[in-house]
Amino acid sequence: MTALEKATGDVVFKFEPFVLHVLCRELQDAQLLHSVAIDSGFRNSGITVGRGGKITMAVRSTHCLEVPLSHKGRLLVSEEYIEFLVEVANQKMEENI
Repeated sequence: MTALEKATGDVVFKFEPFVLHVLCRELQDAQLLHSVAIDSGFRNSGITVGRGGKITMAVRSTHCLEVPLSHKGRLLVSEEYIEFLVEVANQKMEENI
């Protein structure tokens, strides 16, 4: 809170989703991993095949959070709301694990 009160610009509370990149030897391996990821709830997962034939499977969660807290140094939310955001972000971290 002390750092937030001293801020002169815009401050955003941001929680990034889990991302795991896996290099696969065969497309079938990537497809199997993709199916497992989707079935496990990682709905933003996908397969990329590069120009050189490199096959990458990305396991991505949807657990993101981005909330503005201040604008031009003016606090927009209460300390209670920030504590709530931290709890929500920690829950999302547990879901990632």
